[in-house]
Amino acid sequence: MAQDNYDKIRPVCWKNDHLELLDQRILPKKHEFIVYNDLVDVADAITDMVVRGAPAIGITAAYGVVLAARARYAEDGDNWKANIEKDLKYLADSRPTAVNLFWAIDQMKQSIAQVSGDPVPVLLSKANHILEEDIAANKAMGAAGAALISDKCAVLTHCNAGALATGGYGTALGVIRSAFAQGKIENVYADETRPWMQGSRLTAWELAHDDIPVTLQSDGVAAYLMQQGKIEWVIVGSDRIASNGDVANKIGTYGLAVLAKFHGVKFMVAAPTSTIDMNISQGSDIPIEQRGEDEVLGCGGKRIAAAGVKAWNPAFDVTPAALVDAIVTEKGVVQNPTPKKMQELMTN
Repeated sequence: MAQDNYDKIRPVCWKNDHLELLDQRILPKKHEFIVYNDLVDVADAITDMVVRGAPAIGITAAYGVVLAARARYAEDGDNWKANIEKDLKYLADSRPTAVNLFWAIDQMKQSIAQVSGDPVPVLLSKANHILEEDIAANKAMGAAGAALISDKCAVLTHCNAGALATGGYGTALGVIRSAFAQGKIENVYADETRPWMQGSRLTAWELAHDDIPVTLQSDGVAAYLMQQGKIEWVIVGSDRIASNGDVANKIGTYGLAVLAKFHGVKFMVAAPTSTIDMNISQGSDIPIEQRGEDEVLGCGGKRIAAAGVKAWNPAFDVTPAALVDAIVTEKGVVQNPTPKKMQELMTN
């Protein structure tokens, strides 16, 4: 079965001279796009989780720069470059952990430096290229990750690293889509992923949308699932990877990696090279976003915890490279990552 049978979801698109984002906060009940014409609103959409997932955040940021440049050029004419820096700063502050955000802004800055006259055609072309390049990278990762899976098996995934988290097709779910098309995966177990329930609302919806068998479970079930010998791989994405192979991903990933190591389950991370931050030597240096207490104290907008209770809500944790069997990128696969292997990957 062809990859394209599982390539129908697009969360970020440029249409009729504006940006449209699929509102992931209301999936799967509603499938609605929000129209954006202003960079501040785009940055707020990233903060508010209208769009999420490191690659999708980067793509959204690229289009946000197009909107900012269009507004500055209309207001300031040829002096637009002098005032766009504060727009880029506001955009960069929207979420601190996803390195693709800063990568995309840097890519757009390079194009800004080369523009004269109306910036929109050049910057829009660049943003479109970032989107198209991401989808192509995801399909390459899908094929490379699927090649690591030798027997028909069940797998576990956490959070959402699918089409909704990227330009399309997905990173971890790209591997799963590719492997399923080859007959290598018979079932996918998806953690609910508290507190935003991305596994329940997004991953399970994506897989059901593509007719890939999926079983939803609470996050705490993973240990028992592995003890029962029901899965052979944990396959996740990443928001930032340090130069030594340490991986920052949605909170709960580290625990899965520890469990996988104990139970002899393989652990795979699928992420584009734009997620690898060679300026950070180890995972402890990765900034971890702290989100509001209300996300943990309640569910579905309704408080469930007792009055006076406090919450700690880190959005991500860090999995040491020693617990990772393979990092799959569009440039190739790094098995049992080390600083030397990561350097070799990035210099190829």
